[in-house]
Amino acid sequence: MKKIGMVGIGLMGHGIATNLQKHGYPLALFEHAGNQPLDALKAGGARGFTSAKELAAASDVVITVLTGSPQVEAVVMGPGGLLEGLRPGCIVIDCSTAIPSSTARVAQAVQQAGARFLDAPMTRTPKEAAEGRLNLLVGGDAALLEECRPILRCFAENITHVGPVGAGHGMKLLHNYVSLGMVTLLAEAAACARRSGVAPDAFAEVLAKGGGGGTALERIKPYLLAEDPGGLRFSIANARKDLDYYNAMASDAGAAKEVAAAVLSTLEGALREADAGAFVPELVKILGKR
Repeated sequence: MKKIGMVGIGLMGHGIATNLQKHGYPLALFEHAGNQPLDALKAGGARGFTSAKELAAASDVVITVLTGSPQVEAVVMGPGGLLEGLRPGCIVIDCSTAIPSSTARVAQAVQQAGARFLDAPMTRTPKEAAEGRLNLLVGGDAALLEECRPILRCFAENITHVGPVGAGHGMKLLHNYVSLGMVTLLAEAAACARRSGVAPDAFAEVLAKGGGGGTALERIKPYLLAEDPGGLRFSIANARKDLDYYNAMASDAGAAKEVAAAVLSTLEGALREADAGAFVPELVKILGKR
């Protein structure tokens, strides 16, 4: 079986690594402060590396699951990065959230090193990552995707080829703009409902039976009814970053982004007022204080 190296064992990456290990793939893990505990993975045979270059040299496939474009560029192209250790024919699969223009630069550098590249960002949550039920949006060569599909199936329920390199990250930003935009809109409406004397359960019930129903409402509903943010364990900081990336992509494309700019402004304002690590559903409380 192909030897797999992973960079980014956070909430999502840990689930991916666990499922790869369950399917028998030999794992190498890049050790850094942002990881979740690695004890169980190491007990299952995973090897730890403190050098991205050495991890790449020991891997047939490298999967990156990082916060954003600066982190991906640093890990791949920085001093001691993956590029310095990639062997000819090695495959880099970037499951991070990134700006497509950055992805194009990273892919070109990987290909010039004689390796191959797919961008395969994820949707869904750490729960589905642990269950091996993520959705993957893949950009890159269709034949390379088919070669990698057995690996991706270990942790993904749905795998969609959306176009050439960069299209996966573009589709992820489109998805997150729509989903986070809807949650932000619902949070602002819920804050207004509270100030207007509308009961939270009535607010949720009426929307669910009408045009406001759907996944966004279901994810924010636990907070509306019991101030439980667990329905969407996604930080306001990451939401702001994703909307910033979407606005950058729209600017690069010369596309309209007035609504996206307003959502980004709302998230930026909330982030200044939020507790460290606050989740997106907590926008209801933050916006309600204004």
